[in-house]
Amino acid sequence: MTEFNSVYTVHIQMFVISQTDKRPMYLQIMEQIKQRIAVGDWAAGQAIPSIRQLAADIGVSVITVKRAYLELEREGVIVTRQGKGCFVASDSDLGTRIREQELARHLDQAVRSAAMMGLSQKNLEKRIRALYDRVTDEEKEPV
Repeated sequence: MTEFNSVYTVHIQMFVISQTDKRPMYLQIMEQIKQRIAVGDWAAGQAIPSIRQLAADIGVSVITVKRAYLELEREGVIVTRQGKGCFVASDSDLGTRIREQELARHLDQAVRSAAMMGLSQKNLEKRIRALYDRVTDEEKEPV
């Protein structure tokens, strides 16, 4: 039991809620929970902190965390089992789905920014290819 609590505390300490972030706190919480799942920190079926525990640990109201959990449940990211707590959904493709949604959101933002700047589709594609090549080349380099 003690071992689980120490791991649990480490995960909680990784939450960073910013007062200067323009997004509501519940969205910040949702994003960070999704990130934990996407990178594999929280596996399918794993118990997650209770609403009260997370609220206390990160210093926000129970209502804020409850809203985040309700939205995550609505999205199918977590499930609540009456009397047992909240768990990462058992969907084996959940991490992949979250990463795909995140990529789509970033690409949407990039395309909108490019369009607002008057960048042509060809120019945007050229820049994305160059960036992709640079990133994949950096990954190949020995450290």
